[in-house]
Formats: sequence, C-alpha cells, structure tokens
Amino acid sequence: MKYYIIAGEASGDLHASNLMKEMKIQDSSAQFRFWGGDLMQQQGGELVKHYRDLAFMGFAEVIANLTTILKNIKLCKKDIVGYKPDAVILVDYPGFNLRIAEFAHNAGFKVFYYISPQVWAWKKSRVYKIRKFVDRMFVILPFEKEFYAKYDYDVDFVGHPLLDMINQLPEEKSNDFAKANHLKKEPIIALLPGSRKQEIKKMLSVMLSVTEYFPDYQFVIAGAPSIEKELYTEIVGSKDISIVYNRTHELLRNTYAALVTSGTATLETALFEVPEVVCYKGSYISYSIAKMVIDKDIIKYISLVNLIMDKEIVKELIQSELTTKNLTSELRKITEDKSNRKRIKEDYIKLKEKLGGQGASKKTAELIIGYLKE
Repeated sequence: MKYYIIAGEASGDLHASNLMKEMKIQDSSAQFRFWGGDLMQQQGGELVKHYRDLAFMGFAEVIANLTTILKNIKLCKKDIVGYKPDAVILVDYPGFNLRIAEFAHNAGFKVFYYISPQVWAWKKSRVYKIRKFVDRMFVILPFEKEFYAKYDYDVDFVGHPLLDMINQLPEEKSNDFAKANHLKKEPIIALLPGSRKQEIKKMLSVMLSVTEYFPDYQFVIAGAPSIEKELYTEIVGSKDISIVYNRTHELLRNTYAALVTSGTATLETALFEVPEVVCYKGSYISYSIAKMVIDKDIIKYISLVNLIMDKEIVKELIQSELTTKNLTSELRKITEDKSNRKRIKEDYIKLKEKLGGQGASKKTAELIIGYLKE
C-alpha cells in the first residue's frame, strides 16, 4: 500500500521514522511519500519537504511567515492528489496537519492521526474537526483517551514511543561516549535548547549564562540535526562548551543534570531519569496570546512531565522567571541536593508506569493496516 506521511518537527521525524519501520514489517509492499526529516529518509521513500523549512515557533512567527505556510499547504494538497495514497498519516504538527486532514478526507482519502494535537490545552473546538475529518486517532498520553471520550470520539491509546527509543539504544560506557565526542572527564550538565532556530536563539544564551557558577561540571549542548553549526558557535562565542550533534539520547544517558527547553525533550530527559530544570521564553506577543487562550483549569504546567503526573515533578522557569539567578539556584538544587535528586528519580519511575508499556510504533502500524483492511 501507499502511505503519505506528514511530520513537521524533529520529534515528529523521530516517531514517524519508527512508525515507517514497523509498517514495512507489517506491509512488505509499503511505499512512502512524506514531509519530514533525515530519520524518515533513512527508512526509504520520497521526501517532499524537510521539516527545517516548516518549523515556525509562536503566534507572531507564524503570522510573519504566513505566505510561506500557505504555499506549503497548497503544494501538499496537490502532491497528495497526485500520489493517490491508500492512507494519509499525520504526525502531530496540528496547525498544518488539521488543514490537510480536512482536505484529504473531503478528497476521499483515509486519514489517520498519530500523536494528538494538544487540544486538551487550548482550541478544544479542534476536537470537532478531528472527529469529522480523522478516521482514527492514535494517542500517546494516558489522559487523552478519556478526554476524547467526553466528545464521543473513540481513540486508540498506544503508549509513548519514547519508551521504545530508550530501550532500543545500544549499551555504551560513559568513557567511550566521552572519548568518541571529545568530552572531558567532569560530570555533564546537558543543555537542550530546542530544535527550532527561534527558540535556540532565545534559550541558549540564558542557559549558557550559568556556566561560570558550576566550574566542577562540563556543559554540553545537544545540537539539533536540522540546525547549522554556525548558529551554535555564534551564541557560544569564546566559552569552552562542547556540542554533540544527532546523539541527544546518548548524551542524556551520560548526563548528571540538564537544562531543557519545554517540549518533548522534557519527557525524554525524564525517561532517562536525569534531573532537569524546564525552561521557556517566547516572544512577548506569543506568550501573552497563549496565556489568554490556554485552559488554565487543565493546563497547570508547561512541561509534559508535570502535566502527565498532574503535579510539579520538575521545576519550570517560564518567561520572566527564566533568569540567570533563578536558573543557577534551581540547577544547584538538582546537582547538589541528593535528597531532591532521589525524589525526582522516584517520581520518574512512576511517570514511566503511567505511560504504559513499550511497542507504540508497532501497535500503531498494526492498527492502521488493520483499519485499512476492514
């Protein structure tokens, strides 16, 4: 069968690539055409657009790039019609993908959605669009199935794909990792500033501002695969900071603590049981609009870790709270306070239990193919 897959971010590229891998096992004749990244390319098929040309962060940035976004949507619609897939598979990336879902459904294509948009946080009206235009939704957070049930929409909870990623990583001794990446012997504090240019520019400078207060550690930046090295080196300047590209999971496995930009990476860090401080600072306009539209009764936190557990497991420093002083104070708590580190790691174990078992990609592939055969 022929599958058209759309993933618009680094995390979507990761999860879609593993879904493709499982689909090839379930369907030996599987053919793919997709919007995504390097990991999806490794699974074969034809890349239409790379996600680095699609990722715009925040309301203000989306408005500024609206012409480009609309051109991409037009191109995508035309490309789907020309390819005539058996199914269109959408991976997160709601602003773009929900428009494509409506178009593909009305054009007569089967539409599947893997990794739900965060409609439980804001824009609940999108649920009605999903129910109307998406044949089947596959969710990865435990509370999402119950949320959709309130709208009389049955979805499949498949577990979180990050659990598979972590368990599939090959064993590597910390000394070997350090040697392979030209790192020092000191304990590592990982910096995960995000995967989009806009957020890296905003987040990395403030993360780097604490380095002088922690001389007994080495700071290592997790470089995003879609970002050119020059962006990082320009922000780092003369500081003695290492950058590791395309090995974020291996870095987290060898990390003592981390500063992490809000997003999927906060959950990844937790699943590696690394104590972290969650950071977020957007443009004033984007942040102000977000505060107005988010459902504060449901969204009490910004990080997935705290949202899933419904309590503060990790510290969040948001907008004006994200200062060098606050970041230094919170980083000391997760590097020097042993009882606090122990408490965080115990909560991480409970988090893993809540996320369900392994096999999210396999379950989703089986379900998609099964629904297509019905």
